[in-house]
Amino acid sequence: MLDAGIQLEPERARLVQALSQTTPDQWPPKDVQRLKEGMDPAVSGIPQKHIFGSDYPYRDAVQHLGLACDGVGLEASLALGGFSTVWGASMLPCREGDVTDWPVSVPQLAPHYQAVLELTGLSAERDALADLFPLYLDAPGHLEASRQAQAMLRAMDRHRAGLRKAKIHHGHARVAIKAARGPQEPGCVYCGMCMYGCPYGYIYSSEQTLAQLKRAGDFRYQPDVIVRAVQESADGVRISGYHRLTREPLEFEAERVYLAGGVIATTGILLRSLQAYDRPVPIKDSQYFLLPVALAKRIPNVRHEALHALSQLYLEILDPKVSPYTVHLQVYTYNDLIGRTVSGAMGPLAKWLPFLARELEGRLLLIQGFIHSAESSRIVATLRKNPADGKDTLLLQAEANPTAKTVVRRVVRKLLGQARRLGVVPLPMLLQMGKPGRSFHSGGSFPMRANPGAFETDLCGRPSGWRRIHAVDASILPSIPATTITLTVMANAHRIGWDSGVTSD
Repeated sequence: MLDAGIQLEPERARLVQALSQTTPDQWPPKDVQRLKEGMDPAVSGIPQKHIFGSDYPYRDAVQHLGLACDGVGLEASLALGGFSTVWGASMLPCREGDVTDWPVSVPQLAPHYQAVLELTGLSAERDALADLFPLYLDAPGHLEASRQAQAMLRAMDRHRAGLRKAKIHHGHARVAIKAARGPQEPGCVYCGMCMYGCPYGYIYSSEQTLAQLKRAGDFRYQPDVIVRAVQESADGVRISGYHRLTREPLEFEAERVYLAGGVIATTGILLRSLQAYDRPVPIKDSQYFLLPVALAKRIPNVRHEALHALSQLYLEILDPKVSPYTVHLQVYTYNDLIGRTVSGAMGPLAKWLPFLARELEGRLLLIQGFIHSAESSRIVATLRKNPADGKDTLLLQAEANPTAKTVVRRVVRKLLGQARRLGVVPLPMLLQMGKPGRSFHSGGSFPMRANPGAFETDLCGRPSGWRRIHAVDASILPSIPATTITLTVMANAHRIGWDSGVTSD
């Protein structure tokens, strides 16, 4: 495995290790605050999510990948584990109706969904959402919902029939968080640190799988490598790049190559390998929006509640009057980022009117929403070469789709009309639309096709005419459904690895 492999700074890593050896009530407050640095929440959201107070997942990506962005919220990662170090851990499969343009069906992905979930683990409930989205796992873990989530869930359960008639389906979130299964198998301790990083490693990251591969043997990991291009021959593949720290040119040879650098890095490598300069390719995106909502009744003392801070509930809107595709909503209840947002918004009033701050904190929830890429804005990627110095730039430019705002407005109206049944009141005046790519649910620059043409790939992620080079990340998804992207990307990669390992050229 060739990887840039940037890691958390040793000082912070030692601090995390120290906290992991004790219980949350023993954590020194100054150490906890150190691990919460760099996160400045606002009503519009978090500008950049850090991990353990560090920006290392984003570090040096612009420089090494030659990125230039215009109106784009998408970023790249050169970190060990990539963005799985800072992700929200939501794991929901696709619905067949959202991938009708794919040459691979959901039933074909089913065994690979199962394989991935056995690898990552999953905490979920066998609730009504399973009718739409199978669990693909026999014994998921159980996480306690926060009291705010329970209040909203009680309201929705009372009005389940009405919500179903309104084509809104609800249930618990499904997250790759390890839940405790007794003293012999510890898990989540509800310390509320999820948004900053779990000191115990209970949130899945591909770093964990990499560590397992290293221990298993017959595997070699080469960090500090920036891959620039790949070249295929009859006998194998030549990989060219350079050392991340010294800039020394590097070359490697392999029988077969799997590109999994994320949509930005993989798109750049493929365009450079094809010498496709000044040839724009579209990157599809699932439009992201953030909608604050208020509970009908305040839940007291949320600041001191033991809880996990990732998504608590899912809402799925399957209403053709809103969208022909699934609209996916993730509900987040109180965490201290919300508390800090309330305090920041109130300014000096937070100090002088603490009862008002507590009222807001006890009621305020956040909904993260996503819509299908067919109705979203997109990004256009163009590889350009500077004639003066010969250096490459991968230009990412936003291309607006007015349909996105129309669909999101329909979603908000739908939620307003069902406020009583949902148990929350949407606050449309605080609605925030993310820039294209801000969802980090983006891909499709080299989409899979049954009969691929130029700048497309076959069912094994191979660009047209190539046999030994496979792209296996989101860059090959033909479209981006609103439901969470990571599970499907991993399942499709598992499928390709399986198929390319047992099928001859």
